[in-house]
Amino acid sequence: MTQDIPHALVRRADDADRQVVSDVLTEAFMNDPVACWLFPVPGERGRLQSHFYGQLLDQSAAEAYLAGRDEGASVWRALTSGQEPDEEHPDAPDEEQNSVFGENGARLRALGQALAERHPGREPHLYLACMGVVGGRQGAGLGSAMLRHRLERADADGLAAYLEASSPRSRTLYLRYGFEELGAPVRVADSPLLWPMWRHARR
Repeated sequence: MTQDIPHALVRRADDADRQVVSDVLTEAFMNDPVACWLFPVPGERGRLQSHFYGQLLDQSAAEAYLAGRDEGASVWRALTSGQEPDEEHPDAPDEEQNSVFGENGARLRALGQALAERHPGREPHLYLACMGVVGGRQGAGLGSAMLRHRLERADADGLAAYLEASSPRSRTLYLRYGFEELGAPVRVADSPLLWPMWRHARR
């Protein structure tokens, strides 16, 4: 049963928490369908995920949060009107991406392009790039706490929010917090579905 986790258990992560955020997200998404599609070799998945989340944290205006006893993590970005998200591969050249991700780089680029084409750029908004909770604590309310914590501030600032849900379970959670599906799901080749979702600011 989902518990009501108070906001006090959500905190802004700083530079010293960088590895903690990456570790939480890596564990949380180790068996996620999209992560398994992007990084199909189990023995390499953790290392590649860690590098991916490191790139995510390097992006401009990235805000990371930790929840509970560092059992949940989320990464958000405040994007201006027309700003490209570049969530899959930021400023690194292709040769660097290839040296890190190898054959998986083609999947990352294809999915990144497909998601970027669907990302709404018509107005400034808050982008939830990634949110996850470690396996033993999923369903305990940590994801809800992180959503409430950041969305309340977004509402106060008059900011809409956008995300891509990577599983039916997460899609259901986001629907409960006011997100609506933004067009058809995204699929690249034989990838799992991802659901673009938008939430208007509430005043």
